[in-house]
Amino acid sequence: MESYNETVTTDFILLGLWPEFRHLGVLISLILLVYLLAVMGNAALILLILWDARLHTPMYFLLRQLSFIDFTLISTTVPKMASNFFSGRRTISQGGCGAQVFSSLTLGIAECLLLTFMSYDRYVAVCKPLRYSVLVSPSLCTQMVAASWAGGAVTSLAHTAYAMHFPLCRPRVIPHFLCEVMALLKLTCEDVSAYVKAVVASSFLVVLIPLSLILASYTLILLTVLHMNSPEGRSKALATCSSHLCVVTLYFGPAILVYMRPGSSETPKLNQSLFMFNAILTPMLNPLIYSLRNKDVMAALKNTILRRRPLQKMENHWESYS
Repeated sequence: MESYNETVTTDFILLGLWPEFRHLGVLISLILLVYLLAVMGNAALILLILWDARLHTPMYFLLRQLSFIDFTLISTTVPKMASNFFSGRRTISQGGCGAQVFSSLTLGIAECLLLTFMSYDRYVAVCKPLRYSVLVSPSLCTQMVAASWAGGAVTSLAHTAYAMHFPLCRPRVIPHFLCEVMALLKLTCEDVSAYVKAVVASSFLVVLIPLSLILASYTLILLTVLHMNSPEGRSKALATCSSHLCVVTLYFGPAILVYMRPGSSETPKLNQSLFMFNAILTPMLNPLIYSLRNKDVMAALKNTILRRRPLQKMENHWESYS
């Protein structure tokens, strides 16, 4: 690794994921495999939803946006981390660092808000099915997606601008695999306690309040399901919500531990593990959860495969005459 004195003074050095780990090359290779699976899984889910008309519903419109966020989120971290490892140059420019902070925060907050809107969609589908087409209209879905992106962009812009403006009095060495707000604050000698409190307060707004709304939605859903007379209707209602609940658990658990745990900035190794789970593993798991546990997606996938087989047989038939 290049020493700090050999780098441009405005560059940061990312130490990477657990630099003391002996088999780091194997770990990076596994992460690249996870990245490949995540990109393929999310891209396939996006294309499947676009391709199959039966999936042109508000639920799958929001799911398509979730897959796009996951696709973009994992692409903001893994390629740079792998490039730094294999090239031996672990630097990132100040502008690149700010862009990484902004993009990761924007995507993380947008996903948080989108999951909240998806819980509302499930609440209406189970508790008010007769009014579903009115309460969850295409225009409302578009507004939900726009609000998710706008909320993420505005919040992350404020945090990025404020975190990057602090003068640094320590070597620009970040014990992380990406530029992150809490890690940047460790490099300044100024009193940032007020800003840390602001981070916790904003985390309450973008994490705990959405999580509370999600829990409220599923409480109402559970009460409705318990009053259903049909076992088939009960199991179908629970099946439509189980995938979303799994994703909510995977996302909100690490987010709360990183940004709302007292003394979070003092445990960089634990934060790395939580960030790796949130920014790398979760984007790979989400399409698997929504496809393997969703009958509509599996049916659409089978229909797409079966639709391709006749075309292949016809192509082989004409090739035999050529």
